[in-house]
Amino acid sequence: MNLKKVLATVALFLAPAVAFAHPGHGTGLIAGIAHPLTGMDHLLAMIAVGLWAAQQQGAARWALPCTFVGTMLIGGVLGFEGLQLPALESGIAASVLALGLAVALAVRPPLVLAVTATALFALFHGVAHGLELPEMSSPWTYAIGFVAATATLHAAGFGLVRALPQAATPVVRMLGALSALAGVWLLAA
Repeated sequence: MNLKKVLATVALFLAPAVAFAHPGHGTGLIAGIAHPLTGMDHLLAMIAVGLWAAQQQGAARWALPCTFVGTMLIGGVLGFEGLQLPALESGIAASVLALGLAVALAVRPPLVLAVTATALFALFHGVAHGLELPEMSSPWTYAIGFVAATATLHAAGFGLVRALPQAATPVVRMLGALSALAGVWLLAA
């Protein structure tokens, strides 16, 4: 796969994500799938988790995305119950910034630190998903949707890094830097 095709694919994923995630995606499974895909904040953070995981070695490659998905689901259940986290949108924006920086700098912290940071970020995303449960939707079909979309976004980020030749490492790091800049913009907004 050449670099132009990879960049075009990434651009297609990012094109519809011009606003924060918001309710109104329909109900149930489709709403759950749409939520992470239509909010720039969620989309960038979830792709960054996959990119960052692919930059890791050993257990971290699986621990980071699995931690994110599992903790996000817990956060979603808490959101279904009405839990309000202080500075929810700022926490999500900070996750975009921090995960983007982690990718840009190819950070390889100790596994416990990486998993803890990933879990914290996932909790914010999960609560946001849960709070935006569409009326008349089954929480569980909605959760299946946002979990499936998140895992797919993680896999897309991971697959992108693994499919590119080693010489494309600067491109991946540049994507991380762009995500971090988006995080700064989101925090300022």
